[in-house]
Amino acid sequence: MIRIQQLKLPVTHTQEELEQKIRKTLKIGKHDLQEIELLRRSIDARKKSELKYVYQLNVKVKDENAVLRKVKNNQIVKTEKTSYVFRKSGEQALSHRPVIIGSGPAGLFCAYVLAKHGYRPLVLERGESAVKRKKSVDDFWKTGVLNPESNVQFGEGGAGTFSDGKLNTSVKDPSGRNREVLRIFAECGAPEEILYDQKPHLGTDQLIGIVTTMRKKIEAWGGEVRFGAKVTDFGTENGRITSVTVNDTEKIAAETAVLAIGHSARDTFFKLCENHILMEAKSFAVGVRIEHPQKMITEDQYGPGAPDFLGAAPYKLTNQCENGRGVYSFCMCPGGYVVNASSEPECTCVNGMSYSDREGNNANSAMIVTVTPDDYRAYHVDGTPDVLDGVAFQRALEHAAWEAGNGKVPVQLFGDFCENRISTELGEVTPSICGTWTFANLREILPSFIGDSLVEGIHASERKIHGFSRPDAVLSGVEARTSSPVRIVRDENLESPSLTGLYPCGEGAGYAGGITSAAMDGLKIAEEIAKKYMNFS
Repeated sequence: MIRIQQLKLPVTHTQEELEQKIRKTLKIGKHDLQEIELLRRSIDARKKSELKYVYQLNVKVKDENAVLRKVKNNQIVKTEKTSYVFRKSGEQALSHRPVIIGSGPAGLFCAYVLAKHGYRPLVLERGESAVKRKKSVDDFWKTGVLNPESNVQFGEGGAGTFSDGKLNTSVKDPSGRNREVLRIFAECGAPEEILYDQKPHLGTDQLIGIVTTMRKKIEAWGGEVRFGAKVTDFGTENGRITSVTVNDTEKIAAETAVLAIGHSARDTFFKLCENHILMEAKSFAVGVRIEHPQKMITEDQYGPGAPDFLGAAPYKLTNQCENGRGVYSFCMCPGGYVVNASSEPECTCVNGMSYSDREGNNANSAMIVTVTPDDYRAYHVDGTPDVLDGVAFQRALEHAAWEAGNGKVPVQLFGDFCENRISTELGEVTPSICGTWTFANLREILPSFIGDSLVEGIHASERKIHGFSRPDAVLSGVEARTSSPVRIVRDENLESPSLTGLYPCGEGAGYAGGITSAAMDGLKIAEEIAKKYMNFS
């Protein structure tokens, strides 16, 4: 195979024009080009009047060596077509099938590959199936009545199901896990474009069907998925896991358990502390959601004459404040909605979500500030482990948001946020929020160092996106679930050093930061289990 990098064409090009460009670049005839594999497609929008796609691709030609001798270009290199390879089975026999706790991306992908290779995993999910969960979430947004066990955070597909479904990641991936995750998504119903778009996304409407298909495949391969099955305790003996307890009543024997609980499983974090499982407090980020008209963002990013097929434009922002703190955008949702993502009574937190068409009126993203254990130590609650101070901090902010909004999502215009006053009316931006909302003063919810940093960071973003600091931009809060507040320690075998057979996994364990990286970590844990144990085939 020959790899071509930085091949550029106008975004309006045809398939024939792409093939012509490849042939011209390689100096070959029409019949010499045998196969094209798109690896990456991004948009070069530096010249708004000349928007271009930039491709990285592999091609197969008749006489590869002759082409490489003829073409001298450091953007054209010889490469080998590689694919993800799952480990061969180990030598130890399993007395019980692997238990996977949680069916978010980490747990779901771990179960998928284990089931495919004959391990018949048992997946225990505290929430509902994706279809039933969608109804519970819609009811919550409509009535405000929360189901603490099945909501935006808990249930089949995890928190990522109610998101933009972004599949890009910055994780380095020589093993091919990233592409394997995308391939599995495509195998289960995702559009082929996710395999090569630089910023692939699915949308909540597609994710519900995709995770349902994944579950049905797991079951067809001999696995089992149980909903309403909350793991409430762990059985141990001589430093090894021996069982998990479900719903305080049912004990299930297990010598391997994958802990893919997600970043909001606070009750499980407390139970792990009771069982002396080694954890560390870690940094995460806190802030607000900000909404702008999507038309404004798209015109700024692509220009006013951009073709409609490019869709709603995303953005990514980062700024360094004078106080040394960074303010950056996170989980940007083009044409999306802010959602009430609460999972505990008398707590309000927000997240962002898009559907696959990204046709909502507004763009939204989290604008957040990193907080460290030193920042949130003051929120320590007597009688709880120090390692859970981050949980206490999150809860304090979310409870303050709940009180400020009287159970509704608290909203404030950016101009009023700067002036530390409650908004009384909207400007030109109307909130796109799933759930009820009301005006409140977000500055009174957030610590001053976060509020002050956000004011500076959003104003600084005006230099990059015209109109970003407009006074009528809509802020909502509080965004406190950007990542897990703890890291559940694991050793070189990816097991907890406190309990052999327990495999911390994914975002909740502190080893991922989004759908793709969590899914990749699920594959990594599955490989480790397969390296050690024989399957049941």
